[in-house]
Amino acid sequence: MPCRRNDWRSHARTAAGRHCGSCSPHEPRQPRPEPRQSTRWKALILGAPDDLRRQLRSLSTPRQASRCRSLRVHPSQPIAEQVLRAELRRLATHIGAWDTELRANKAQLRQLVAQTMPALLEQPGVGPMSAAQLLVSWSHKGRCRSEAAFAALAGTSPLQASSGTITRHRLNRFGDRELNRALHVIINWRMLHHTTTHDYMARRRAGQKTDPEIRRCLKRYAARQLFRLMETTATT
Repeated sequence: MPCRRNDWRSHARTAAGRHCGSCSPHEPRQPRPEPRQSTRWKALILGAPDDLRRQLRSLSTPRQASRCRSLRVHPSQPIAEQVLRAELRRLATHIGAWDTELRANKAQLRQLVAQTMPALLEQPGVGPMSAAQLLVSWSHKGRCRSEAAFAALAGTSPLQASSGTITRHRLNRFGDRELNRALHVIINWRMLHHTTTHDYMARRRAGQKTDPEIRRCLKRYAARQLFRLMETTATT
C-alpha cells in the first residue's frame, strides 16, 4: 500500500533531512561539514602558540568557541599566528551558526510532532528527533499490518541464533536503519533514567542475559509499544 504524503510528513522529512544532512531519512546520509570543521578547529587549537593554547585549554567547548569568535589579529603578530587566529575565528563563527540552525530545526520538529501526535513526546526517552523519525517511518495507520511487521521494518525483530541445546537470538541488521537508530536512542535513555527499565534489566541480568541481549529485547518492546500508540492515536 503506497504511503500517503500529507503536509506534515513533507515538513518532517525536510526538517529531519536538514538536521541529519540528507533530504530524506531513507537516503544515504551525507557527511555534514560541521564534524569535519569542528575537528579542524580543535586541531588548530592544539597547534596554537603556547600563550593562546593556555587561554583556551581550560575552557569548555562552547566557551572556547566564544573566545575564538572574539580573537583579534594584529599586524605586529607573526604572519603564521595572524592566519591561525583568523581561521580559528572563522571556524568558530561557522560552528556557532550551525548550532543555532540545528536548535531552530529541533524546535520546528517539536512543533510539528506536537501538532500531529503529541502523545509521542510524552513517552519516556522520546524526543523531537526520535518522534519525527517514528512518524516518518510509520507514515500512516495501516501501512504496517501488525506490530510484528513494524518491528521487522525497524530491524528489531529477533533472528534465530540457536545452536545445539542453546536457544538464543541475535540482532537484526536489516530494516530501516534510521528508525532503528531512533529506537536505539530511546532505549539508551531509558536504560539510564527510566525506573521501570532498570527493574526489567535487573530481572534479565539475574536470568543470565547479557546487556546486548537485554537491549535487543527492549528495542523490540519499544517498537511494539510505540507502534500501538501511533495506531491508536492516529486521527487520519
